[in-house]
Amino acid sequence: MLHGQIIAMALAIFVGFSLGALGSGGSIITTPLLVYVARIPVETAVGMSLVIVGTTSFVGALIHLRSGNVALKPSLLFALTGMIGSFIGSYGTHLVSKKALMLIFAGAMIVAGLRMWRAPKVPQRGVFDAVRCLTIGFFVGLFTGFLGVGGGFLIVPALVLFAGLDSRLAAGTSLAVITLNSITGILGQLRFITLDWHLIGGFLMFTVLGVLVGAAVANRLADYRLRRMFACTVIVLAVAVAVGNLLA
Repeated sequence: MLHGQIIAMALAIFVGFSLGALGSGGSIITTPLLVYVARIPVETAVGMSLVIVGTTSFVGALIHLRSGNVALKPSLLFALTGMIGSFIGSYGTHLVSKKALMLIFAGAMIVAGLRMWRAPKVPQRGVFDAVRCLTIGFFVGLFTGFLGVGGGFLIVPALVLFAGLDSRLAAGTSLAVITLNSITGILGQLRFITLDWHLIGGFLMFTVLGVLVGAAVANRLADYRLRRMFACTVIVLAVAVAVGNLLA
């Protein structure tokens, strides 16, 4: 198990890199890394994922804030209902079986991968719509609390379409929303589980390193190419998770 945990921590750098560069994508693979590589029980892995993703997103959000890539009003609107949804969603994790939870997770990964793959090179910006921001924020929060993922693959396009942000500003703002949603998700999960803080600390060393690198190169990369690379990775992992659980 120790060997698997070391490998999982090393791979966690890609989680941080994706979050730092794109504001999404990386968090969806955190729980599978914890479950299948580090051998953490799935219910515990969801709570640990929230801590790892939330802390890493916080670091990334601070970096993007210094660069002027965080829109405060949309982030607060999304998080206002998202934090409520995240706390409620944390109940659901412990109401379904491990197999059902991982199959739901595989489905979410496939949706995330397809959304990332199909994202246009230059997203068409919409106009600010506070009601839609609040509504989508709530459902993304439910998703975050239930599965322990940030939901950036939903937040980023929603910020572009319904908050009128460009893709780079949406990426930084997404990290702020993920941070706030993760807080109430963690509080909800702590009622049911005990976390391995030593392992979380090890993961955070690599994810924070990844987010620093990702944020540093975000302005130099063609993000749609990077997005497609992560999309392929997520879809392959999703198929492996689904097949493994269906055959179990």
